Amino acid sequence: MPSDVSEDAVSEQPFDGIRVVEFGQFVAVPFAAQLLSEGGAEVIKIESLEGDPTRRLAQLAPMESRIYLSRNRGKRSLPLHLRHDDAPAIIDALLSRADVAMMNFRPGLAAQIGLDADTLREKYPRLVIATVTPFGRYGPDAGLAGMDIVVQARSGLMVANGRQLDGRPMSGDPVSADYMAAMSLSFGVASALLRRTKTGKGGEVHASLMQASMTLNNNQMMRVESVDGPIHDESRERLAGLRERGASYDDQRAAQPSARARTMADIYFRTYTTADGWLAIACGSRRLRALFIEAIGLSDPHAGDEVDSEDYYANLQRSAEQRMSERTTAEWEATLAEAGVPASRVLLPFEILDDPQATANDMLYDLEHPQIGTVRTLAPPVALDKAGFRQPSATKPFASETREILGELGFEESEIDVLVESGVTRDAI
Repeated sequence: MPSDVSEDAVSEQPFDGIRVVEFGQFVAVPFAAQLLSEGGAEVIKIESLEGDPTRRLAQLAPMESRIYLSRNRGKRSLPLHLRHDDAPAIIDALLSRADVAMMNFRPGLAAQIGLDADTLREKYPRLVIATVTPFGRYGPDAGLAGMDIVVQARSGLMVANGRQLDGRPMSGDPVSADYMAAMSLSFGVASALLRRTKTGKGGEVHASLMQASMTLNNNQMMRVESVDGPIHDESRERLAGLRERGASYDDQRAAQPSARARTMADIYFRTYTTADGWLAIACGSRRLRALFIEAIGLSDPHAGDEVDSEDYYANLQRSAEQRMSERTTAEWEATLAEAGVPASRVLLPFEILDDPQATANDMLYDLEHPQIGTVRTLAPPVALDKAGFRQPSATKPFASETREILGELGFEESEIDVLVESGVTRDAI
């Protein structure tokens, strides 16, 4: 928490008093629940008796990993065998006092264990039920399993991102569809809670990885039939022929129609190689294009407007690339900043952890983990005044809160002993 935030201000958090039960693993639901926690919600994360699978990925301490830490801060954890005969009593105690239930079970599993939306809405009419599926709830692929890389492939996002290796499309390291689904889901939960203040009723919030991918690819998710229809028909026919002949990925990717003017991608909206690295520039307006070309000492009287000449822009592109290669990234950054042109060096991901701009805006913070030590990590991605969202602490060691949580739910100590002994939960690693 920033030092200028008082303890009294924490009560101003938007989700203060909201109780969330998270049946989530991997990315989308855990990260969405973490966002709510950062806004003041009490989140109880239900884990299998073996723990969230990400706990065991390159452990830094027993049942603690950097992947788990990245999506599960500020929560309380309860191990629970959901198919155990004693599980329904614990689940009912949890959901009877909850405001939100969040889940990303594989398709069909929620209904098998009585946690589908229809069942929950009937039993808990004020409950907001938030779900994530790979491909949506309906249609021929609704029952398919899927994770980020699979959905990026299906949705076109993988190709749009442009990464490839050995002539095949590749997913980038960020699981962007998952995180976009998490942001959408948390917005949906906030919307449902706001609506509940007016109606008194909960509801079902749903986000899919497929639609999240399509949202990230929003610029290409539009067809103006009178203009694009014939082009898309021709492109589909061309693509079918390319696939039939076993054409390369580059050739098939070239069949994708683009609404962006070629001169933008070739000169004014791209990365350049400098004397010591790379620089990204973005000149989305005629004015910015004029400022850029002047700043690098060239001339384009048309300022990027289309000219019926292949040679004109090919020559200008070569000249711009040559100019940019003659000076360092820092020199070009200073020149273009003075000219008012959006530009930035290309950083490797780990470099941003020490970036002064990120530090100045509290985009990162140092979490003191009791087992691992200091962990630099992301602060909440949104700010509300000074204290609406807080920097959460690490979740306590796995299974260490079982007795405390069950006691708060109304179970006597002797009953908790029986539950632990029966194997429906555990109170130690």
